[in-house]
Amino acid sequence: MFCLTTPTDPEWAPLALADLPRLLADHAHCELKAAVNAMSLVPRLTEFTRVTRVLSELAREELQHYEAVLLLLEKRGWPLGPPEKDRYAVELREACQALPRARDIGPAVDRLLVAALIEARSCERFKLVIEALEATDADPEVRALYTELFPSEARHYVTFIDLAAECLGGNRGLAEARVEALAALEGIIVAGLARGTVRGVVHG
Repeated sequence: MFCLTTPTDPEWAPLALADLPRLLADHAHCELKAAVNAMSLVPRLTEFTRVTRVLSELAREELQHYEAVLLLLEKRGWPLGPPEKDRYAVELREACQALPRARDIGPAVDRLLVAALIEARSCERFKLVIEALEATDADPEVRALYTELFPSEARHYVTFIDLAAECLGGNRGLAEARVEALAALEGIIVAGLARGTVRGVVHG
């Protein structure tokens, strides 16, 4: 899906759905982290007014997703709990920092592209959750939630690539080449992590 080079292990979805409270709690935390990440990029990219406006819009949408998942947790009496350590995101950012980059690509652009990759992996895993629930005709409420949020993940992936290209003076080719290089590293990371939740967080 998109630029991903390594598919999620087929065993991931059944394992994730076997512990729905944990899956949904992690999902909520991931939506909140996505909102915080988008807003943290705003002061780093103030020379690009449209980019900062779009990032603000993204942050609001991620907060809406957080609230939607939180509402379902609350409805079922399941706790949010503290966030689990996100090994996937940590390793992806470390790999990104270690990868040599062209002069025009600064840290903020790399962060936009890492965000694009995380959205792509999220989108892939939303699809796996939806398909697994459809196959078993299980939990229509959870299935409806993921079906509703799925298109946003795909759109966010494209948006982050667009924003990176805009920060590179419209050089989409450079942005796409960089995200492909990062995607190869992301694939290695995913292959090395045994199992996880929606955006790739792995439970030890």
